[in-house]
Amino acid sequence: MSSRYYMSVNDLSLAEYRALAEFRYQIRKFLHFSEGQARAFGLAPQQHQLLLAVRGLPRGENATVGVLAGRLRLEHHSTVELVDRLEALGAVMRSKNEADGRKVAVQLTPSGALLLRKLSLVHRHELETAGPELARALRAVMRNGKPKKAHPA
Repeated sequence: MSSRYYMSVNDLSLAEYRALAEFRYQIRKFLHFSEGQARAFGLAPQQHQLLLAVRGLPRGENATVGVLAGRLRLEHHSTVELVDRLEALGAVMRSKNEADGRKVAVQLTPSGALLLRKLSLVHRHELETAGPELARALRAVMRNGKPKKAHPA
């Protein structure tokens, strides 16, 4: 964002700073939990994220390395390394696109799908517990669910 944007926005109140800090805290708390669970199941946190991205892609999207890199906000080569490691663990496999042999899709193996299912059940349970606090913190940042109007630059 440009510095012009920052100069045109009204300052934040102490309560707004506290709401932002609480929201960031709640996000970090959940991410800390998630990262610990991934490690407990023998995965690096980004490996867990890749498995979830493969399984949870929007309908019609193919799990190519490029698509997965975009979803994970990673560089292409970093995503290739993640796929390589997960393939070595037997959690994913690559398959060539029959129509275009240059394109490769990443698929979960049965063991990868089972691992993801176990992790996802643990995460869902945690969100059932911690989710209300996270939602409350988000509502506070959004001023009780009403998004702030954008200020003209």
